[in-house]
Amino acid sequence: MFRLAALGLIVSGLLSCMPRQDNSNDVFQRSSPEKEGMRTEGILRFLEEVQTRRIDMHSLMILRHGKVVTEGWWYPYKPDYRHIMHSVSKTFTSTAIGFAVDEKLLSVNDKVISFFPDELPEDPSPYLAELSIRHLLTMSVGQEPAPSFALSDGDWVKRFLATPIVHRPGTVFLYSSFASHMLSAIIQKVSGQTTFDYLKPRLFDPLHITGILWEADAQGITMGGWGMRIRTEDMARLGQFYLQEGRWNGRQLLSEAWIKEASSLQIYQRDSLTLEEELHNNWVQGYGYQIWRCTHNAYRADGANGQFIIIMPEQDAVVVITENTQDTQQILRLVSDHLLPMMTDRPYTVEEEDREQLIANLSALAIPDPFRTAEELEIAKSTVRMYAIEANDRQIENVSFTFDAEGGCQLRLDSREGAQAFAFGPDAWRYGETEKLSPYFLIPRRNPEGLAPFAVAGYSSWTADDELRLRLLYIEDYQEETYVCRFEGDRLEMSLSQSADPSAQTLVLTGSLQ
Repeated sequence: MFRLAALGLIVSGLLSCMPRQDNSNDVFQRSSPEKEGMRTEGILRFLEEVQTRRIDMHSLMILRHGKVVTEGWWYPYKPDYRHIMHSVSKTFTSTAIGFAVDEKLLSVNDKVISFFPDELPEDPSPYLAELSIRHLLTMSVGQEPAPSFALSDGDWVKRFLATPIVHRPGTVFLYSSFASHMLSAIIQKVSGQTTFDYLKPRLFDPLHITGILWEADAQGITMGGWGMRIRTEDMARLGQFYLQEGRWNGRQLLSEAWIKEASSLQIYQRDSLTLEEELHNNWVQGYGYQIWRCTHNAYRADGANGQFIIIMPEQDAVVVITENTQDTQQILRLVSDHLLPMMTDRPYTVEEEDREQLIANLSALAIPDPFRTAEELEIAKSTVRMYAIEANDRQIENVSFTFDAEGGCQLRLDSREGAQAFAFGPDAWRYGETEKLSPYFLIPRRNPEGLAPFAVAGYSSWTADDELRLRLLYIEDYQEETYVCRFEGDRLEMSLSQSADPSAQTLVLTGSLQ
């Protein structure tokens, strides 16, 4: 996982820069852990555990006293690339509700049906009439199971309101991304703007959060529960904004009262853990307004597969993480075990060996190589291979491989819909863009309109003298496609698998050399 050849990584979290007059401006001040009272040995242990446990980390940023003290990106991820947020998007949506409350456009006690009189079912149930914005914010709608819709299902607001509510609102916690989406729909109703546009002058512009991508539904409503893509540092800006209780650049943008209410315990999750197990489990500490409570009186914005903005008021710290893992509890424990205890009340003197080790480790961060070329193989260079492909469901007619002098490869797929080309480095990542939809967008509720081109990185290896393996990584979605290409004389057999749905049938293409 530590790879000295990785380029484009930042070590500035350990190196002091010229001070700025305002650390809430377009660039955070950089400091060192020891200057801000954080022991370097804890960061080293954290990174060692990530490596040992083979956690698929993508980025890490630690802020203490409003300054970045450590930051790193696992190659090929880089600081200027956005990352999919998944349900971190929910915290941005609830922040929009906070602004609307401050502006007296609504209150959390307003009934949901009051915003959608033309979209109600013919005979609304009493529980639906009781449903308030507060219940949407706290995931206590009372529907069970939580609803799930596809883009082809039509008006999501209407379908949500028609979904039966079986528990009295406010009594049962059940996580529901479509409850979050209803919050976004309400913002659009009361403001006449999408949630994205509503937040721009109130939050994004003041915090200098730029280059945002955010999906929308078929009616043009910003996806309230998912679909945002922002940079790691932009995540840190939201975390610091909450830590500063709504203040930024000397201005109170959002009321302190809202920040405290949104981040406080509003409802407990249902669980079957013992008291001892609950003390160390970050999933049962309670829930605020689209915000999870954590152990140690911290709280977090939380997205699937390990996207975290962890706010630690008692430590005056923010920890931001992007990754791709199913065991998200694991990384939260590492933060609690190794980072949080190392935050002290005063600066300290770091051991020079620890400083140098941390600089070296951050400089060498990289995701594991997907495969490697066997050392004894002579890889193809400066040649082109073109194959006519037999009839297939994807209507791909031709496949070509162009190998450059370094052994890198360009794969081109020609179909009736057009051509797609991807660049792959030789046992290294090569960056590019594509209009081809990420596997992430194969999920029926996703809407990629307006989001292309997609940033990708390609990696190639000859794993046998007749087998070429290609990995295409959608960096802003972290989804992957793997092409296994087998050459036998004039014949090609190429299989394609996608990480978004490992159970899906692998596409196999066969053809002959032209």
